[in-house]
Amino acid sequence: MFRLNVARQFVRAARMQPALAAPRAIQPAAAPVRMFSSSPFSRKDDYNRDDVDAATTAGEPGESGAHEGQYARTQDSIRVEYPEEEDLPRSQPVQGRGGVHDKRTLGSFSLEGRVAVVTGGARGLGFVMAQALVTSGADVAIVDMNKDEGQLSAKSLIDTFKAENPGSSKIPKVTAHFCDVSSPTSVNQSLTEILKEHDKVDHLVTSAGFTENYDAISYPHDRMQKLWGVNVDGTYLYAVAVAKHLMSRNSPGSIVMIGSMSGAIVNVPQPQAPYNAAKAAVRHLASSLAVEWASAGIRVNCISPGYMLTALTKKILDDNPELQKQWTSLIPVGKMGRPEDLMGAVTFLISDASLYVTVRCGSARRRGLHLHVSVDRAMSRRVPGVRKIVCLICEASLGWRNRESWPGSQLKWSLKPAHVQ
Repeated sequence: MFRLNVARQFVRAARMQPALAAPRAIQPAAAPVRMFSSSPFSRKDDYNRDDVDAATTAGEPGESGAHEGQYARTQDSIRVEYPEEEDLPRSQPVQGRGGVHDKRTLGSFSLEGRVAVVTGGARGLGFVMAQALVTSGADVAIVDMNKDEGQLSAKSLIDTFKAENPGSSKIPKVTAHFCDVSSPTSVNQSLTEILKEHDKVDHLVTSAGFTENYDAISYPHDRMQKLWGVNVDGTYLYAVAVAKHLMSRNSPGSIVMIGSMSGAIVNVPQPQAPYNAAKAAVRHLASSLAVEWASAGIRVNCISPGYMLTALTKKILDDNPELQKQWTSLIPVGKMGRPEDLMGAVTFLISDASLYVTVRCGSARRRGLHLHVSVDRAMSRRVPGVRKIVCLICEASLGWRNRESWPGSQLKWSLKPAHVQ
């Protein structure tokens, strides 16, 4: 039947076909011509241009003044190399923060009975964070390339604790250990040594890292490899080593990675593209591991500080005084932070006070931290399986997302940068 229908349609089409037209004489090929009018470009509207027009793309570069792009560009003339070990300034303990007090606070901030490892803990932010953990009750293992400096720092933390807590029945145990965090062998050896001293590890702060200011074209490749090795590889290797230990004990734990605002913005005027990229890697590494290890009870968070006046930063500003004004002019509060300003943040994220906080995409920018919570629509008797993201500080609603992209339970907290730009 099908074949008959096809045949009928073929015959009908043949009958309806018109007679072939007489062949036309072949015409010579002609080049295609497109008619249009044009006139030379001229700025006849210059008569009504003003200073505002000069500041747009209609103006020539620099036409509106030498200030164009002044505070939004890097300067190749700024070059700062990370000092040699013997030239690094020594960090001093924060005074007046670790004594006994009668102010009421949550007991979940206490780290009594816990052991924490702080990489890069001999100096700078790592040293102050180690002091925060000691003050909160933890025993601490300082990990650093300079073991001698680490031992001096460990002793100063114990001496400060004794001075601020006279007659204390329990003195924290603070040890120092050598480690090149960019080497898997060195990382494993240092962790083995720490476990012999402390029997266990509950928490990790990855503060080992450094920056250098070079324009990208001139940055020596070997120095860039070293920077990435410490900042990125070192963070990853020590986090994995501690996570393996926690999983072998079937024990929960927490890891705080120290990133930087440079992982989310481009600093000016100092050029530091490799460092910015390295800190962006740390930021997303924290996000990725937070998801991967959540089922094991291991929380991973990332603190990304702005400009902090460490001893090394002060040395850089002493050599480049113009940087201080430019940096603080770009900060809404007009001030740089002090290392001790991070003591509360690291204690919160390490302790059980943040037991329900694990950051997948957390960042602290110059404008501060905002706290986001994702809530199931099912909790408000709406369409199940979809979550609404709300900031509890500024109450901004950040829309709805599919639940499949938010692994975890019904409520999920995370630290995010402020929305107002």
